[in-house]
Amino acid sequence: MQYISTRGGIAPVSFKQAVMMGLATDGGLLLPTSIPEISAETVDQWRKLSYPELATAVLGLFIDDIPPGDLRELVERSYSTFNHPEITPLVKQGDCYILELFHGPTLAFKDVALQFLGNVFEYLLKESGGRMNILGATSGDTGSAAIYGVRGKERINIFILHPHKRVSPIQELQMTSVTDA
Repeated sequence: MQYISTRGGIAPVSFKQAVMMGLATDGGLLLPTSIPEISAETVDQWRKLSYPELATAVLGLFIDDIPPGDLRELVERSYSTFNHPEITPLVKQGDCYILELFHGPTLAFKDVALQFLGNVFEYLLKESGGRMNILGATSGDTGSAAIYGVRGKERINIFILHPHKRVSPIQELQMTSVTDA
């Protein structure tokens, strides 16, 4: 699978290149060159899968430069930090269904993506021998989710800035009292 910029100023890149690039060098967002078509039969088969199995199957459609076994391990490691066996349970409330996205380490929906991204960063940096410094600024739960996403990861340092006395006490503690795992 190749990824292209929304601004059209770069040649297509692989998933690994896209992850390490972040934003495209022309300032655009990176998108897959195509969206895989999924049959109704496949969707029916997916209904029986656990969250990590489903995530691996879906991600595998977009990631062809990480071996399937490694991808499965990255996904399993990423969601082992969640405190619910279903990871993101679908709960019925009256006539509505609600997808609970708050069972990750920081209770933020961002944990769903950032736990995986942290593991992918570590995997790619180990493969390349590189290092990464992440600098972020936030006034909310993005900072703590980013910190916990790379917590304890080799070859990665993270620095998160937040406005003094402008975040909730719990958010401040989540960003300032983290020790490496």
